[in-house]
This record gives sequence, C-alpha cells and structure tokens, in this order.
Amino acid sequence: MKAAAIQSKIESSFRKQVQNDPKARNAYLLVQSDKCKVDLNIAEGQSGDIPANPKQPNHMASVGKLFTATLISILYEQEQLDFDDRIGKYLDASLMDKLHVYKGQDYSDEIRIKHLLKQTSGLNDVFYDLLKKMLEDPTFEITPREAVIWGKEHLKPVAPPGKKHFYTDTNYYLLGLIVENITGQPFHEVMHERIFKPLGMSHAYLHGFSTPEEESDYPTAGLYFEDNDFRSIEGVHQIDYAGGSVTAPLEDYLIFMKALLNATIIKKATLDIMLHDDVKMGFPMMGFDYGYGIWKTKTIPVLMPKKYACWGGVGATGAFMFYHPATESYIIGTFNDFAYRAKALQFMIKKVIKALLQ
Repeated sequence: MKAAAIQSKIESSFRKQVQNDPKARNAYLLVQSDKCKVDLNIAEGQSGDIPANPKQPNHMASVGKLFTATLISILYEQEQLDFDDRIGKYLDASLMDKLHVYKGQDYSDEIRIKHLLKQTSGLNDVFYDLLKKMLEDPTFEITPREAVIWGKEHLKPVAPPGKKHFYTDTNYYLLGLIVENITGQPFHEVMHERIFKPLGMSHAYLHGFSTPEEESDYPTAGLYFEDNDFRSIEGVHQIDYAGGSVTAPLEDYLIFMKALLNATIIKKATLDIMLHDDVKMGFPMMGFDYGYGIWKTKTIPVLMPKKYACWGGVGATGAFMFYHPATESYIIGTFNDFAYRAKALQFMIKKVIKALLQ
C-alpha cells in the first residue's frame, strides 16, 4: 500500500474511533515513519472550549514512568547508583522501617532498585485508594513520601521482592525519592535539567510541579476519570509525581523517543538493559513483558506475529508511546480517559501497526 493510502487509512480509523465513542471526548495521534513515509499528527474531538488541536500538551499518565526510569538510568551511567543496589542505601531509616512486611517477615532491606523499575518489589499500590479519598474529600492532600508511608500502614504487600510482577505507582514514588536524595534537588527540577532541557522539549512540564520553558499557545487537553477532569482533582499531582506527571505535546514525546532509541540521552547498552531485564506481566496484561518502565509486546504465533513486536510506555488514560521496529515507526497518542486503556492498545496494534505493515 502506498504511503498516502496508509496515512489516510490510519487517520480515518482514528477519527471514526473518536467520533463513535462518547468516552473519547478528545484524542490525539502522532505516527512518524521515514521508512513508510508516514508523518501524521492529528487530533479529534473537543477539548474544553476549543476543538482538539495536535499542538495541545497532553498529560500521558504512566507513560511518564519511562521518563523516570530513564532518569534512573542516567544516574546509573554516572555511577551514582547501580540497578542492583538495595533501596535502603538511598532512603532514610524511618521510611524504610517496616516498608515491606509480608506474612510476618520483613523484606524491606531486600528491595533493590531493579525491583522498583520492573514492578517486582511486592509492594502494594496506593494510587487508586488515595485517588478515591481525594474524590470523596477535596481537602485531602498527601505528599509522595506520605503516600508511601500511608501504603505501608494501610495495605499489605503482595509478594516477597523479586517473586511477582505487580504494577504499582508506589515503586515509582520511591524511585522519585531516590532521585531527590541522590541529586539533592526536587524530582521535577532533575527531570527538566537532565531530560527536557537537553533534548529541547521546551513545552514539557510535570503537572502540578513545574511549568514549561515555553508556554504553549493551546491549553492542556482535558483528561477524564469517571467524568471528572483528572487534572482538576485537588492534590492529585502529588500521587502522580514520578509515576506519571509528564505533560507535553505529542511532538515533544517524539523527541524523547527518538533520543532514547538513538542513544542521545543514554547509551545503547543501557537501553538494552532497560529493554531486556524484564518480566512477564501478570493478569490481565498477558500480552506484554515489562522492563524498566517499558512495555514490550509478546510475540505469539498467529495471534501476535513477530512483525507486530513493539516497545514503549502505556498510560491508564488510554495513552501510548511506542516504537515499532519492523516499520521503524514511532506511534504516540492518547484517548484521555481512564476507561480507554485496553482499547487504546488494541487500536494502536490493530489499526495503526496493521496499516503500517500493509
């Protein structure tokens, strides 16, 4: 299929998906491939008082975990930490005290940085419990450190460290605190200094923590959780933090992905560790392996042929940021609703990648 026809097919599928689904109030899609000669950056729907515009910044939720993992990898290359280090080396005693007590045994000192990165620490997830409290009580506020402490006081770990994949923002709060303790700076400052500024991501910022180097001409797109604009929930940025507060236009996310792939921001050898030191994701994400903030599709004969293999980041808001090696394509987008996580990945694979392969 010719490039123009591929691009037209992807655009048509995207616009129909949004137009036919009331849950997709506003949605954004960028597909860039020199090999396929596809260069698409589009938006559909309504964002507040304006039609959705591709230049709007988007809060991509847990896609931000890949940025956090990359920050940790930068510190690894600078020999300020090792992936195999115990986290107690970088966190204070009061935070570490009884952090992980599973079936009466204290495993707190056995958690390593790589366990946090791969979501295998065995710690439980505080995010949705705290989000519920914020929705019930708009005056409720909590810092990332306090969120970790709340978790160890109210939730039980799910497994010993390294024994089970369990996806939790708690792990990435701890990574953010480790970044702060090593650098002596707030997490958002380190993100701007080590990633956004060097890469020229001038419109990128961390929601609730920082502002972009250059303000966008367009408002940040709406982001919805059970009909609430997620970004307007008081204090919610604190439980986003290093787990997913990166906000930027899709073009800035593209800059990041190209830098990651082309060894601009970290070395290829380090990216290889991030990609291949992975684990099988547990139910319901049976079709993916998980590395250092990276989701990788599992190839399954007939159901998921090798040509569909891709890797990147996923957000629970219907957000995705992937590289597809077979077509050398960058595929970045979001449907901006928590009800869209599974459907967004299906759309990316069945509508975008399938079209690129034709």
